[in-house]
Amino acid sequence: MSQDPNHHRPWRAIHRRPTRKIRVGSVEVGGDAPITVQSMTNTLTADAAATIDQIRQLEEAGADIVRVSCPDEDSTAAFRQIAKAAKVPLVADIHFHYRRGIEAAQAGAACLRINPGNIGSPDRVREVIQAARDHGCSMRIGVNAGSLERELLERYGEPCPEAMVESALAHARILQDHDFHEFKISVKASDAFMTVAAYQMLAEAIDCPLHLGVTEAGATRTGTVKSSIGIGSLLWAGIGDTIRVSLAADPVEEVKVGFDILKSLGLRHRGVNIIACPSCARQGFNVIETVAELEKRLAHISTPMSLSIIGCVVNGPGEALMTDVGFTGGGKGSGMVYLAGRPNHKQDNAGMVDHIVQLVEAKAAEIEAARQGELAAAE
Repeated sequence: MSQDPNHHRPWRAIHRRPTRKIRVGSVEVGGDAPITVQSMTNTLTADAAATIDQIRQLEEAGADIVRVSCPDEDSTAAFRQIAKAAKVPLVADIHFHYRRGIEAAQAGAACLRINPGNIGSPDRVREVIQAARDHGCSMRIGVNAGSLERELLERYGEPCPEAMVESALAHARILQDHDFHEFKISVKASDAFMTVAAYQMLAEAIDCPLHLGVTEAGATRTGTVKSSIGIGSLLWAGIGDTIRVSLAADPVEEVKVGFDILKSLGLRHRGVNIIACPSCARQGFNVIETVAELEKRLAHISTPMSLSIIGCVVNGPGEALMTDVGFTGGGKGSGMVYLAGRPNHKQDNAGMVDHIVQLVEAKAAEIEAARQGELAAAE
């Protein structure tokens, strides 16, 4: 049941835009590499212990890449310890001061998030690029609608997709003129319409990987909706190679939402995908409370698999046909458990959560054992 959801369903196929591939440390970005999920720490970077602790939480949530701001010398001094402790590649977020970029590269950054145009003279730009080359760093050119160059704002009158793309391509030329091609680009705005239009234009103009995001999207609920519309629209069109959901919330929530966006589009699968009804008077058990409890109890599972929790027999059996494990509410305080799409046995409501957790954990172990067997056979 955990097969490619696009199999025999051409209407679900997404054809990704071809790009060249770069590396962010051990993680590939672009080309045929999986779309990666990023987040950013919000601790004081100079507090290495707090920053390392937050990176651990992001790693456990599944983050592929984590960005760390380096606004001052104390931050880049702590970055070396932070990079050594991290299990995922770190991106050093650099603004204005070229020395911070050089220090971060020397301290173990896998990528520098930087705008070549705002760090000073051509000599300083050349020094940062050389430091990136010497230490195996890639770069991200990060253009935001809220911080466009004055000349572009005067010419275009206001932030707009055209100005953002012009800025991005001008920065890209600086790197290309130095024969540096290990870079990706983002063109973010808090307006989802502007964001999507800018990325669409940029995708036509350059073949580098694109980092997607709707910047300053808002708090958890509103930011999730706005990001899902903007990022989801682009991914559906095949545009985007790595994503960051920008929420005014715990950074772990950014990772969860990022994976949920990818899972919804069938582009990446991590953890248990719970399919649940909104509940109504027909429900044979409290669907909302049950799903909330199952989300908590199954958060530790990273194996891609599916679980359906449906309150009654109207849609329950049909949804269960498409999932690894399913539970459909019935009458008299019990429901039907489905395994691999088929009805298997009845289960009373009182013990259903514990029982479902056991079934899902067993199925995850079975999937992982089969995967390891395939890897061993391939070797």
